[in-house]
Amino acid sequence: DLVIATKGGLTRSGPNQWDADGRPEYLRQACEGSLARLKIDQIPLYQFHRPDPKVPIEESIGALVALKDEGKIRHIGVCNVTETELHRAQRLTPIVSVQNRYNVADRTSESMVDLCEQERIVFLPWAPILDIENDGVAAEIAKNHDSTPRQIVLAWLLARSSAIVPIPGTGTVSHLEEN
Repeated sequence: DLVIATKGGLTRSGPNQWDADGRPEYLRQACEGSLARLKIDQIPLYQFHRPDPKVPIEESIGALVALKDEGKIRHIGVCNVTETELHRAQRLTPIVSVQNRYNVADRTSESMVDLCEQERIVFLPWAPILDIENDGVAAEIAKNHDSTPRQIVLAWLLARSSAIVPIPGTGTVSHLEEN
């Protein structure tokens, strides 16, 4: 019941610097590298990390469609997209997930959540519990419900839309162990 998902489309040019690279040849290289590191023949969900302003999204998604046709990817998702970019990608292939930043403090993807629910696309909130430990309102609600602020936010996300699937994400080993 485990779905392995990974992303491609960024390069690391320095500490805390991630640059979009949506060139088809780079996406192929990134996908094949992920397959080798994960020691699997097919990635169940491969997400395009971020549209590259230098490359039309159709070229980037087209590369992922080719990898899907070769059996290296089962499903394609997109991240950090606008509704227009999502629709452009959907003209080439079914998109099964959208991962955009969405949390209590940043709801700029509110309409994307609604669109995903309407179109039966999974919405994966990016940074869903960012700084929640410093949110006084969440702390008060958690206290009144014998919960933690993280539990309150996860409950809010799940109640917000049937399209939302919170995923444990992390940037540190200690947070990974906590998840």
